[in-house]
Amino acid sequence: MKSKLLAFALAAGLAIPAASAQTLTVATAGDQNMVDYIKDYLGPMFEKANPGVKVVAVGTGPGDGGSQKIYEKLDAQKKAGAAKVDFDVIVVHQKMAGTLASESLLDKYRERIATGSLVTRETAENSLGANVSGYVMPMFHSQTAIAYNADLVKDVPNSYTELAEWVKKNPKKFGYNGIKGGMSGVAFVSGWVTAFGGDAGKLEKGPYDAATKANWDKALGDLKAFNTNVVITPGNAGTLDMLNRGEIAMGPVWVDMFYSWMAEGKLPPNMKLKLVSPGMPGQPMYYAVPAKAAEAKLAEKFIALATSPEVQAEGIVKRFNWYPGIDAKNLQGKLSEGDWKKLFTDITPEDLAKNGKPFPIAPYFNDILEGYEKKVAN
Repeated sequence: MKSKLLAFALAAGLAIPAASAQTLTVATAGDQNMVDYIKDYLGPMFEKANPGVKVVAVGTGPGDGGSQKIYEKLDAQKKAGAAKVDFDVIVVHQKMAGTLASESLLDKYRERIATGSLVTRETAENSLGANVSGYVMPMFHSQTAIAYNADLVKDVPNSYTELAEWVKKNPKKFGYNGIKGGMSGVAFVSGWVTAFGGDAGKLEKGPYDAATKANWDKALGDLKAFNTNVVITPGNAGTLDMLNRGEIAMGPVWVDMFYSWMAEGKLPPNMKLKLVSPGMPGQPMYYAVPAKAAEAKLAEKFIALATSPEVQAEGIVKRFNWYPGIDAKNLQGKLSEGDWKKLFTDITPEDLAKNGKPFPIAPYFNDILEGYEKKVAN
């Protein structure tokens, strides 16, 4: 596989003369696994394809705080009038990408790389209501879905509407963690309001109108009634643990966590996934090139390699059980039959394209959480 990846890199014109020694600095938010992915996997591969280049990985910390540190650095250097900034490639969360783009801290590079045309999901254009078209390439997509025990659930719901009916007929067999203890429950609630609250497109793209939340009373009231027949779990891992023990038969989970637990033997082999309509949210991490990056052209080559079908298949899907940042159909033939079936049998690329949704824009997202606390949890 590595030889194929190197061949792709060379064919794509990624090699540069050995004499032009260069350092490419990649700053990444996220957990340590994000830093290790750059340092141990992508970096050496890119260096081998580009003799004389050294890739340096800089971790800025997990969560939105890590992305905030990248923003603060770039913002400070812009205000200081720096001719070049310290980072050549950045990896940031969805929330920060919009701020970086709107404040002219990013280069609009995507159309200049070959893999830019392989992205189809809305998250490459819209980041929680902010226009990021051209400024970002999704590194991967984390995705929520409904996990269920196929031995216990024969009439699998296809939609939120069918799920609500199933729960009435099967009380205490569905579990989720509300909006506390993990984002899988938050994603489920967000999907519920998007499904039943009206004008889903407005929630995902804006513009924000504070009066909109008044239209959610019925949806939230129905969710409160729904909750009387479900089990509130302790969190993301708690939902998976209760599924493992058979205490519930169905619940929302993060797909990568689900497959990691399956690989570790912590879930029975009869567990399956369903991405119900009209959709459930997920979150990308983004590759971006800062404005005034010292090695902007090299940064574009790095991102082109990182988002190539070969690397997305080997690095993103096989290593982490994440969904690819590019359209999953481009990975056909790049994964073994077993790896393809593992990730794309229950939820197909077509399912992802149709029902993989972004979270609502930030002000609506906050309104949903506030509405849940006031009208569902009390």
